[in-house]
This record gives sequence, C-alpha cells and structure tokens, in this order.
Amino acid sequence: MVSPSLLSADFLNLKGEIEMINRSEADWLHLDVMDGVFVPNISFGFPVLKAVSRVCKKPLDVHYMIVHPEHYIQQTADIGAMMMNVHYEACTHLHRVIQQIQDAGMKAGVTLNPATPVSMLEDVIGDVDMVLLMGVNPGFGGQKFIENTLKKVVRLKHLIETSQSHALIEVDGGVSAATAPLLINAGVNILVSGSFIFNNSDPIGTIHNLKTLKPDTEKEV
Repeated sequence: MVSPSLLSADFLNLKGEIEMINRSEADWLHLDVMDGVFVPNISFGFPVLKAVSRVCKKPLDVHYMIVHPEHYIQQTADIGAMMMNVHYEACTHLHRVIQQIQDAGMKAGVTLNPATPVSMLEDVIGDVDMVLLMGVNPGFGGQKFIENTLKKVVRLKHLIETSQSHALIEVDGGVSAATAPLLINAGVNILVSGSFIFNNSDPIGTIHNLKTLKPDTEKEV
C-alpha cells in the first residue's frame, strides 16, 4: 500500500496535486500535522485538512506530530479521517488515547520516533490498528533514511505476530527507489512517500511502481 505525503506537494497547486492522487493507485493520503513544539517545524492545521477532505477521494491518514493530540480527536473525526496517528512520545496516557480515537469511529495509529524502541508498544500492540515507524527524525521532508529502521521493522513484525495483533506496519521518511524494496521485504505494509513522489516527473507512475513492489523471500534483511 502507498500513502503519499502531502507535505511535499506544491501548496500553490494543492487542488491539482490532490486530483493527481485521486487519479493514481495511491491507497491513502498522508497528512503531516506539525505544531513547531513537538517537532521543529509547522505545517498546516484544520483549515487545510477540511479543504483537502472536500477534494480527496482517498482515505485520509492523519499523522499528528504535535503535543496533546488527544485534544483534536473529535475534530479529526469530523473531517472524515480514516486513520488518526499519534506519537508514543506525545501521549502520557496512550492506551486511553487509542480507545478515544477508536470510539470516535477512526482507526488508531501510533508512531515511534527513530530513538524509541519497538518494545515500548508491548502493552498496546493488541489495541492499535497501525504502527508507524519514522525512517527519519520527524519535522522535515527529504531527509536521508536511517538504516536501523529496517531492523525495527523486523522487530515490530515479530511483536505483532507473537501478540496475534492485527496492526499494520507503516514507514514514513526516506522512502525511495532504493529503500522501498528493502522495507517491503522487511515486512512493511504501507509506504509513506513525499518528495520521492511529488518531486518526480511522473508521480502517478512512481506511485504505481511503489504499489506493485513484492517481497523477495530469498533475501534476508
């Protein structure tokens, strides 16, 4: 599955970029909300989210890189988001937040920063619908992929399987022609890609290429 990240889109032509996503084989649209506090950058807020929701035909995959994401659960549900994704590091009462997201009618995702070990999710892995592993430090697009992410994917997949969890694995950051096959082979279900898609001369073809990647069972991570 592929979830293009709107953070790398041309914001002067946002409607056109979303219509391109609508025509593509993308499964979801990834929306990075940043507050300049949890991460050192500010992206966009609910005025943009509402506008996007009116045009986008793909399910909205909303990723909050903010403090107190629990304050915005109902507003996120009101724009019709399919997935609300919160950072483990931003939630003091993570289990409660997961329940509140699901009670609001959305799927609940939890994100781990590069320095946060997969083991921190042992007590909630059975409750979440998706885990997002950051392949870069959050806050800016176009960063170099952190190689250790591949090992984290393998550890997360093992945790999911041994816990009999239904959680999907998503990776955001540094996804490219070089890293995407490695991630799929490690067990990733959803690839989030921003600059690799939107800066490409053929974004629809790039999405197709990412979506049709298959694991190579003969290669080990």
